[in-house]
Amino acid sequence: MAGTDSNRQPPQTVTEGGGPAMILVEPQLADNIGAAARAMLNCGLTDLRLVRPRPGWSRDEAAAAGADMVLERARLYDSTPAAIADLHHVYAATARPRDMIKPVVTPRQAARHMRRWLARGEQAGVLFGPERAGLNNDDVVLAEALIMVPLSPAFASLNLAHAVLLVSYEWFQAGGGTL
Repeated sequence: MAGTDSNRQPPQTVTEGGGPAMILVEPQLADNIGAAARAMLNCGLTDLRLVRPRPGWSRDEAAAAGADMVLERARLYDSTPAAIADLHHVYAATARPRDMIKPVVTPRQAARHMRRWLARGEQAGVLFGPERAGLNNDDVVLAEALIMVPLSPAFASLNLAHAVLLVSYEWFQAGGGTL
């Protein structure tokens, strides 16, 4: 579904990096990093943080399809705590039930919460795990709540970029679908 108008400038909220950070922990494929960047920019988000991406990944090889702005601004971190150090609120996106006592919210509920927090000047972000198995418990424990997408209990596995798109889309819609 093509829909890019290269004659239009991104709204100021996009160029200023407004919105929550999307933090990809140990992403394995450059294509998924690029597709996540594309999903973010579709919804006006630009704060992409990468924690220990697979060695040898390249911004040039990432399938961002025009979302180069997001890839160029992407920050690399050696650890998840370093990637979230400046954030006041952190969610962990997961499809697996955890043996932790944490609130569980949908992407839509998380988006409303994050909009309120950012309006008060409190920074927020969402952790996403590696494609192979998702976030490990050491990363999940750093979050104050879990985001779980209500999908088929028999098969709730999402591609990394799809998960980023769902959370980004709900963020966009919580703002009235405009930038």
